[in-house]
Amino acid sequence: MFSTIVMKTAKDLLKKHKNLIHSEYQKVCSHVQREDGDWFINTLMIENVDVPFKFKRKTVYKTLKGQRVNLTYYPDKETVAGFDIEFMKVVRIKVS
Repeated sequence: MFSTIVMKTAKDLLKKHKNLIHSEYQKVCSHVQREDGDWFINTLMIENVDVPFKFKRKTVYKTLKGQRVNLTYYPDKETVAGFDIEFMKVVRIKVS
């Protein structure tokens, strides 16, 4: 039996999850990766946006600094040293 890979488009995700936001052609000013156990945490800073964008990958990702990307994400918070820090949790990223 053959399995098929289903690729979710941004439109499909936005229809299913109402709190998602999609932005296109955003310029990446900074891209940092750090290891966290079996995962690599990627943090992006986008031009003219003060909030970081974060996503996880199992492998090291190519550098995105200076690239234009399409992002599908939602706002989230984490507590660091007793302070709530807002960030954007990326669920889909694609180089433009």
